[in-house]
Amino acid sequence: MRAQGPRVAVVGHVEWVRFACVPSVPQAGEIVHAHGPFEEPAGGGAVAAVQLARLAGEATLFTALGEDEHGRRAVERLGELGVDVCAARRPEPTRTAVTLVDDAGERTITTFGPRLAPAGEDAALPWAALAEMDAVYFTAGDAAALRAARAARVVVASPRAGEALTATDGTPLDALVLSERDELEREVLARVSERARLIVLTDGARGGSYREPRSGASGTWPAAAPPAAPVDSYGCGDSFAAGLTFGLAAGLATPDALALAARCGAACLTGRGPYEAQLREAA
Repeated sequence: MRAQGPRVAVVGHVEWVRFACVPSVPQAGEIVHAHGPFEEPAGGGAVAAVQLARLAGEATLFTALGEDEHGRRAVERLGELGVDVCAARRPEPTRTAVTLVDDAGERTITTFGPRLAPAGEDAALPWAALAEMDAVYFTAGDAAALRAARAARVVVASPRAGEALTATDGTPLDALVLSERDELEREVLARVSERARLIVLTDGARGGSYREPRSGASGTWPAAAPPAAPVDSYGCGDSFAAGLTFGLAAGLATPDALALAARCGAACLTGRGPYEAQLREAA
């Protein structure tokens, strides 16, 4: 029997990430010694899907993976974390990455290979199931995949979806979540802002701001206090977006959904990697 809560899904990407801690990120020509390495399937789609599963009891991830060992291990590990993975297979290898976390808890990410994203033409993916979802978080895919996601009651998107959002068909969005300080994401916002019911601008420890273009409502929210000492900032933004998606799916008012999202981001900050300390309940 499924958990009693909103039905939620993510359409997005997965990267196989090797994490390690360093005293500081090396400067040009410098050598530093890493410690505590570990590996996880991560990236915006995976992190958001696991956070949603922890809030809703289960979540489905629509993605694309290579026909390789990293792709196989990603499906297996995400399943252990409560995510039902629906993956189209690609001849290209699954994207990998290296993330270094310094003593201040800040992360630096280096990716290897192109991002693999699901496409609406992927017959192996059960796109019709998205119509049964209360909410979908969209972070990678083509315009056809976004149209399929739009069948859900609520669609929250990241500007990292790029061309899918800026396509001329003008698929409407319930919310668009981006970083206040990311110029590339703000460029996408400038092209699609009129299609979003809610625009959310995050600003790290400063909290953030939001506006609802149609109603004229706007406001800010404070950052939530971390429940423990900060450890690792990897995944905080994606956990925030997942929390917002869950809150809107549950019918929360915008300020309440943002407060839940802030708690998700703050909780993620206190664990190693994206999954050790994610928020596990929505109350």
